[in-house]
Amino acid sequence: MAIAASGAETQPRQSRGRLFSYAIEFEKGGLVLHGEEHPACTFIVKDEPEWHRLLCSDAYELALAFIHAKFEVEGDLVEAVKIYRSLSATRSRLAPRTIAAYLWHQLRSRVNRGSSATDIRFHYDRSNEFYGTFLDSRMVYSCAYFQTQETSLEKAQLAKLNHICRKLQLLVGDRFLDVGCGWGALVLHAADEYGAFSTGCTLSAEQRAWAVEEATRRHLTPRVEILECDYRELTGKFDKIASVGMFEHVGLRQLRTYFLQIRLLLADGGLFLNHGIVRPECVRTGPETMFLARHVFPGGELLRLTDIVQCAEYVGFEVVDLENLRPHYALTCRAWVSHLTVNREKCLEWVDPGTYRTWLLYLAASAASFESGDTEVHQILFANRGGERPLTRDYLYR
Repeated sequence: MAIAASGAETQPRQSRGRLFSYAIEFEKGGLVLHGEEHPACTFIVKDEPEWHRLLCSDAYELALAFIHAKFEVEGDLVEAVKIYRSLSATRSRLAPRTIAAYLWHQLRSRVNRGSSATDIRFHYDRSNEFYGTFLDSRMVYSCAYFQTQETSLEKAQLAKLNHICRKLQLLVGDRFLDVGCGWGALVLHAADEYGAFSTGCTLSAEQRAWAVEEATRRHLTPRVEILECDYRELTGKFDKIASVGMFEHVGLRQLRTYFLQIRLLLADGGLFLNHGIVRPECVRTGPETMFLARHVFPGGELLRLTDIVQCAEYVGFEVVDLENLRPHYALTCRAWVSHLTVNREKCLEWVDPGTYRTWLLYLAASAASFESGDTEVHQILFANRGGERPLTRDYLYR
């Protein structure tokens, strides 16, 4: 999540060559329009002093105000986040919260197996029904792969599954492992469409139950196994391994352990695809990081690309392929925000209003962050150093 604000300026700066347009509606009466005639969004606040107080708040305070319905946003919530970010910020106001965020980040990065399980269940064991209100029919909770901006989320998620399987050069009979398999979409797809013997592991009982039921419904149980366990407890050898959207829970302190375990599980000549969100070198930890750690992803940590590649190389991997899917995750998060908004009443059957608003804001702010380049998502294909490789990338387009 990335959201920032300031009270020093009332006109938003240009972004991507166009001027943001927004309106402010006061509950006590009055409407102020900034920019073009048709605003992308309207902020509804108590009065003008309250609006200026919000603008002087840091990202953490703003997020809590939204969650507790201290103000409302009508229209495009992603654009609303971008408008807040575009308004000038008084950096001295952010410093104490930024320092607190850094200390919180350092404390939470000391991940052990017990805390990992607790953290994962905090985020994922809300209810399968709640996640079903905004995810696609396969329950894929990671970056989709869009052919065009008009591609549906359903088609884009299917394209992502195929994109991963092709990068891994998945073959009939391959022993395939999905680390942190979520609701099992990739595991099931690899077994059903590519003929692999697929294993998935998750720390979420809710996710495992859904994946097992889906494997049974599709008559895939002879080729599919879903385990509820920590990846560090896995044994055996696998020809192809994927980790999609799980890497954010590993953290810098556990990075070497992570890669060593994957290398131990990977058979000679095998391939490993690591798909995860990355923080660019120039982007620092801020108040939004502490909000995510406390209210959305406890135990989560975004790493730098240099740290990831360096650590993987130290344990014996080499990089075969690297792709930045940042624009695709921006589109994915926008689609999830749209689904959450449309299905608001259904969502509230499964979670309380505060949880609904938390997820809505975190996904909208994530979309804004990916669009601005403050966060990226990389697919990195690794292999043990020194093996034979295809001379071209034709296997991706068969």
